[in-house]
Amino acid sequence: MIQIKAKQQNVSFEKNVEKLAFVLSAHLYNTLDSSKVIEEAAKRSGISEGVIKAAWDAAGEVIRTWATEGHNVPLPGLGSMRFGVRSKSVQNVEDVKTSLITARRVIFTPSKEVKDELLDTKIAITCYDKDGKIVKRVTSADDNTIEDENENENQGGNQNENQNGNGDNSGDNSGDGDGDNQDPVED
Repeated sequence: MIQIKAKQQNVSFEKNVEKLAFVLSAHLYNTLDSSKVIEEAAKRSGISEGVIKAAWDAAGEVIRTWATEGHNVPLPGLGSMRFGVRSKSVQNVEDVKTSLITARRVIFTPSKEVKDELLDTKIAITCYDKDGKIVKRVTSADDNTIEDENENENQGGNQNENQNGNGDNSGDNSGDGDGDNQDPVED
């Protein structure tokens, strides 16, 4: 189950103006150590931890090398990875230089299988008010619709409506601007 937290916070861009809204984000428990991943992979595969670690390290080197050479590198069972840049634009070719690059980044594109598994995974949302108090819990059903604990009290309406009431969750700028529409995820 994917754990999501919805924290009530000020979303106003105006000074001294409070506009509260619930902002959703993934609840991450912690970052797993790579040795834990290697240990679990060894258990599931029947291969020794030493062999798994050697293969893991070698694959990491290959992926880094090929990605930095400009390749979109497949990550079996996960998707693919490539490097990209963010940069300023200029109108004259004479002004093109490396200082226009504002960020180097990693672009991960999940496989169809990972995307499908993510869609099939149930979601639990815990809502917190601005003081950190839990005010609501919501869980998803198997059909990916969001259910409310107080379903009988909240009949009707668009379940996808946002704070503005328009059902639009715009503002997604996760794309990398190269027009490939591969749903990249940045790290």
